[in-house]
Amino acid sequence: MQTTILYIGRDTEITIVMNRLLNARPEWKGICVCTDEEGISICKEQEIDLILLGNGINQEEETQLRNKLLALRPKVKIIQHYGGGSGLLYGEIMTALG
Repeated sequence: MQTTILYIGRDTEITIVMNRLLNARPEWKGICVCTDEEGISICKEQEIDLILLGNGINQEEETQLRNKLLALRPKVKIIQHYGGGSGLLYGEIMTALG
């Protein structure tokens, strides 16, 4: 069974890299977007197991976004991911899902 991971970031290039990394593992389905509106729309339409918040989201935006996402999916786990290697990403995801 695939784990669906939503990444929301502001940097288009990093979002492209995250999409590649998340979808490189057959057990993960990565959906990567650059706007809060896209992320919220996806949460309305699909079951999401984990949400990663990327760089470029300030504290106020993050608080508002978390509140909106949790209102739609109260049990979803939301973690911050600001970069690092793919090993760090894997570790963060496995810890959050564990």
